[in-house]
Amino acid sequence: MRGLPVYLRDWASFRKDFAGKMKFMPCLHDRYEEGGATKSEYFWQDLLVARAIYAAKPVKHVDIGSRVDGFVAHVASFREIEVFDVRSISTAVPGVMFRQADLMNPASLPTTAGRGYCDSLSCLHAIEHFGLGRYGDPVNPQGYQHGIANMAQLLQSDGTFYLSTPIGYERVEFNANWVFDPRSIVCCAEAAGMMLQKLILITAANGPQEVAIDTFRLAELALPRYQLGLFIFTKSKR
Repeated sequence: MRGLPVYLRDWASFRKDFAGKMKFMPCLHDRYEEGGATKSEYFWQDLLVARAIYAAKPVKHVDIGSRVDGFVAHVASFREIEVFDVRSISTAVPGVMFRQADLMNPASLPTTAGRGYCDSLSCLHAIEHFGLGRYGDPVNPQGYQHGIANMAQLLQSDGTFYLSTPIGYERVEFNANWVFDPRSIVCCAEAAGMMLQKLILITAANGPQEVAIDTFRLAELALPRYQLGLFIFTKSKR
């Protein structure tokens, strides 16, 4: 409501010197906000991982289900990126190769996308939806486990995997998303041959902060209701 007097003042001033058609469409809060949304967890994860990929210069980067209008667009601005998603994308985007695939089911992957397909892989804010049917995917309580195992198959030895997901006390908020105990993600990744190298906690209040990845700290991170964890794994040699 504090924006209403300012709006009426500005409208009267503009109208005094303007004779054309004009209608009311008040935007009363924008003047009191910052110049951009820099506290969003999506903003930070997309920026951090895109910068990491730019610095690493992998031979082939593949993304699984991340936002096309966020992270994928960031990466496509400086290199080619291949995207797998359970839903279709009809728009041709420069620098983006799209494949429709259900990562819970390895049989749905293209025959060329087998073991050791890429040396860099990302899945940002997507794994928590696997198996809940929200995006037309098959309902499967073990969907995220199958998804991580199949993603690991795509990754070459010594390849890097960037994974972000909500963490806290573990629960399913059907059919929106999982919130994972971070130890569940780490155990699932380790079972697939991937070792945790870095964990970044992202909150609206503090932005991104790298945290220790010892047993005690991971247990602490399983207590809050919700935070975003950005896990960076490396696939071990076998």
